[in-house]
Amino acid sequence: MIDKARETALKILYRVDIEESYSNIALDEELRKNKDLNEKDIGLISEIIYGTTSWKLTIDEIIDKHSKIKMKKISPWILNILRMGVYQIVFLNKIPKSAAVNESVNLAKRYGHKSSSNFVNAILRKVDKADYEELFKIEEPTERISKTTSMPIWIVKELYKEMELEKVKDICENLNNRPSTSIRVNKLKITKEELKEELKEKRIEARDGIEEDFLILKNVKNIENMEEFKNGLFTVQDESAGMAARMLNAKQDETILDACSAPGGKTTYIAECMKNKGKIIAWDIHKHRTKLVKENAKRLGITIIQTEEKDATFFDEKYIDKFDKIILDVPCLGIGVIKRKPDIKWKRKNENIKEITEIQEKILQNCSRYLKEGGELIYSTCSILKEENQNIIDNFISKNKNFAIIENIKIYPNQEQDGFYICKLKKD
Repeated sequence: MIDKARETALKILYRVDIEESYSNIALDEELRKNKDLNEKDIGLISEIIYGTTSWKLTIDEIIDKHSKIKMKKISPWILNILRMGVYQIVFLNKIPKSAAVNESVNLAKRYGHKSSSNFVNAILRKVDKADYEELFKIEEPTERISKTTSMPIWIVKELYKEMELEKVKDICENLNNRPSTSIRVNKLKITKEELKEELKEKRIEARDGIEEDFLILKNVKNIENMEEFKNGLFTVQDESAGMAARMLNAKQDETILDACSAPGGKTTYIAECMKNKGKIIAWDIHKHRTKLVKENAKRLGITIIQTEEKDATFFDEKYIDKFDKIILDVPCLGIGVIKRKPDIKWKRKNENIKEITEIQEKILQNCSRYLKEGGELIYSTCSILKEENQNIIDNFISKNKNFAIIENIKIYPNQEQDGFYICKLKKD
């Protein structure tokens, strides 16, 4: 009999592999189709999807080591069954190897043929936790880090340009850690202590985050179905992203531009800091994404955000000198948030750096002209590559002598926070 949780996980991985869907989107869609799955099943599916996606490069190395058939010639269904099996054997301590092997063989019988199931059985019975340790025996250091942390070699080499090898290894390891669940308290509706008490009554452990308005949660599932979330008492947001909004230091009655606003986490935080008094213009290139900003604002009880469907890479002279402060959380490669979105590792390529930095430069150059004299601007990315961050700012400052750096922060991914870059500029 086929285990439904593992079969559902296989279908999701197949979609991610063949249809190039994002794993979180494919996961949500499959779970909506299978409403009979219990909480334990959903937990196992999520674990397999997240883990197999995160560790795909390392897992494929292990499969390749034991398989006489080239990876490209293995059916996508069978390859993903093998990936799931290897993940359970090597990375999950609570699942017996025998269970991982047997369930994988059952899936191979349904999604392949007899020789497929024999092949899966033979490969997985050879796999052992020691296989992971074996990969450390590679002499070339960047290749060793790549294969033992499941990080594309181009990302490892980009980081190695900027820092010593041990730091690169630490970052790559941290990007495989499960992210903590952090929330931002909506002080327009509730105090941090009041929210802590409400969560405690639901047996949800909440401790203070690094940032003043944030809490780190434990023992929480389906967070967006909680009444406290629906009633706008908090927003799910990483502390690094929150720091970018807080550093803008927006005041009541100021006019603010958020030129890359969707889905609205930073936009709504700025509004909360302004005590919902003043005006925020929130742009995004896509209409369906400006809708997300509106929905978030409505849930939080915020009324000062005005959304516009607009591309910030095109200059609009009607906005010259119109804003007291501006925040630009520009499109980026997202290397700092890989632990939340592991698909990023496999969808980004080295050649994307040039494409994205051209967009970043255009947005910064255009929007800087919308700032009033004496105004302040935040440039931020959820990436940690120098090309997307310091190099953009250095190039901008060299061409715009009326701007000066006030504050410059780079956060490398750790257990608590995502990787982030934040630079605050002032216009003289």
